[in-house]
Amino acid sequence: MLPQAFMIRVTWLWMGAWMVACHCTAISADDRINQEGAGQTAAATTQNVASPPTVTLQDPPRLPPPSEAVAMPKPHRVWVDKKKGIVIVDGYISLREGMLEMLACPNRTKQHESVVAVYSRAQVVHAALLVLGAETGHPVKWDPVFAPPTGTEIAIEAHWQDDAGKWQKLAAQQWVRDLTTGKPMTHEWVFAGSFFWEDEETGAKHYMAESGDFICVSNFSTATLDIPTESSQVNEGLMFEANTAKIPPLGTPVRLVLKPKLKKEKTQNTKP
Repeated sequence: MLPQAFMIRVTWLWMGAWMVACHCTAISADDRINQEGAGQTAAATTQNVASPPTVTLQDPPRLPPPSEAVAMPKPHRVWVDKKKGIVIVDGYISLREGMLEMLACPNRTKQHESVVAVYSRAQVVHAALLVLGAETGHPVKWDPVFAPPTGTEIAIEAHWQDDAGKWQKLAAQQWVRDLTTGKPMTHEWVFAGSFFWEDEETGAKHYMAESGDFICVSNFSTATLDIPTESSQVNEGLMFEANTAKIPPLGTPVRLVLKPKLKKEKTQNTKP
């Protein structure tokens, strides 16, 4: 059997070729985020003068790298652990109170409505999930009738270190409160997969979730991960808010652990 690191690197090379074939932009995550996200963040600040406190970190503290996991290309803080069947994504707490459209967004995009900002382009996490065997479905559809997003179900845990340096963890749904029940959200996320938009003038194709729609709790047709139920993105109809009591302080380094629920695992779990 080939070594785990070799297999992951081979798969990543294949994914890299796929991205090039799609004419994806070749700028780094930090450059792309700075170029695209800064304007969006500024606009959001101007339009939401009374918005809850948020934070954008220029030079964030780092969590120690996970053991026995293979790093995706820098500067993305993403790792794949094929033995455990997980993708690991590092970020920080960007919002603790207020209405939510996302659980997580790429850094410097939509921190004003996301609990976590991650140090990665969304399509790098997309590629890492494919390495583990997760399958994309489709994002939400609105015409002619509503069709919920589909794809491999993805369980998400949040890990962080408290003031004493002790690791804490919980299901990421605990950070999202359902306004209809007053309790943590119960929906799992699915691997909708976003889509590529092609610039007709240049032929370049852009992965649409990079604008911020990475792990969503409101339905977006550009989402990488979304919840498989109808959830409005209109301000007056938002269904979820930050569950402040459960969320660490602003700026706390956070590690999101994504585990695809693969079909073969589901079959094994249903056997008597």
